[in-house]
Amino acid sequence: QVQLVESGGGLVQPGGSLRLSCAASGSIFSINAMGWYRQAPGKQRELVATITRGGNTNYAYSVKGRFTISRDNAKNTVYLQMNSLKPEDTAVYHCNAVIIAYGTSGSYDYWGQGTQVTVSS
Repeated sequence: QVQLVESGGGLVQPGGSLRLSCAASGSIFSINAMGWYRQAPGKQRELVATITRGGNTNYAYSVKGRFTISRDNAKNTVYLQMNSLKPEDTAVYHCNAVIIAYGTSGSYDYWGQGTQVTVSS
């Protein structure tokens, strides 16, 4: 059993900052890529940022220069530092990880339950 648990969402004013965390736990052999996705009301889920085990990162154009993804492999945790937040960043943010779990034959996608980020004055 593998779980991803996010934390750190909330309400923030435009221009403010938030830091999201996502911790993976359970019968984990190894974690490959980790990332953050978001879904705004009435819109499809979209990629925000991803990071490989080695630290290579990829960002959506809309967040480049404002958001920073990082990870702590020893803690099985991925972070998303969000600065200069805009109202259009309002969404439910979901953590994703590609994990090889003990007792399985390959790697699988796992998702967290999501954390709400609201940017409003």
